[in-house]
Amino acid sequence: MQGMQSAIVTGPTGAVGMALINNLISHGIRVAAVVRPGSARAARIKDNPLLTKVECGLDELDKLKDRLAQTGFSTGSADERMGGLVFYHLGWDGTFGNSRNNMHGQNLNVKYSLDAVDAANECGCEGWIGTGSQAEYGRFEGKLNAQVPAFPENGYGIAKLCAGQMTRIACSQYGMRHVWTRILSIYGPYDGEKTMVMSTIAALLDGRIPDCTKGEQEWDYLYSDDAGRALMLLGQSGHDGKIYCIGSGRTRPLREYIEDIRDAVNPDAQINFGAVDYAPKQVFYLCADISDLHDDTGFEPSTAFADGIKDTINYLKSEKINEKN
Repeated sequence: MQGMQSAIVTGPTGAVGMALINNLISHGIRVAAVVRPGSARAARIKDNPLLTKVECGLDELDKLKDRLAQTGFSTGSADERMGGLVFYHLGWDGTFGNSRNNMHGQNLNVKYSLDAVDAANECGCEGWIGTGSQAEYGRFEGKLNAQVPAFPENGYGIAKLCAGQMTRIACSQYGMRHVWTRILSIYGPYDGEKTMVMSTIAALLDGRIPDCTKGEQEWDYLYSDDAGRALMLLGQSGHDGKIYCIGSGRTRPLREYIEDIRDAVNPDAQINFGAVDYAPKQVFYLCADISDLHDDTGFEPSTAFADGIKDTINYLKSEKINEKN
């Protein structure tokens, strides 16, 4: 397998997508960042000689090859594979709240994932990397790996599981390497404002008292830059047909993470632990088994939570300053 020289990335403007393209560029890999037409978040992606932005919605991926050609980004074709070209599919609609159980919407995501395989084939990609989720498993009180049975409990998890299985078969039919990932809890710059980490930071920066559960859950958090590096490594050496869980491989009580956030913002701030009841189907243990990821790519997490959270706080502070300006 030829080393990765260029990559096409859908969904590049979130926490993991931004970290992925930054890791790729820092290793000299050319990147085509596929953004939605008119996306305000596309401005996050800074100009770089190795980076090409191309506007193409998930519902029009059949036009992607032509739009890449218009920008001058080099691809191969379905008849002529371009060694070293990898397709990363991170794009997904409906990842939070009630949209997770919008069944028609989630079903469309499966179609878009298959469309992404078709687009990768038309571009002559050597490999296709998809991003799944812990939601594929449902509730499981143990370390998560490819051997753990998957029993998703919401439309989002069901669609991710289906997308992973169907794209594997589709890639096999085209003769493309297929890697599926299941990403656990990620935090870092550009993360969604509704996540536990970001909402807690925002409350503390605003001088509000965050309401939390008792925080007894044992949880695995991974910094976004580490997640982006893991995806980059899988693009280089992930094995065809394998599923890799992406996390830190370690747990701490959720309360300790929240206390770290408080200490980084304001050690004297109060936290209302126990003010929020646990959800009816609360997961109390979440941890990735990253042994396959380590064995096949050499990946090890490198950012301690206390360090990553400082970078995340600084990012959120800068965003608030930009909003005022």
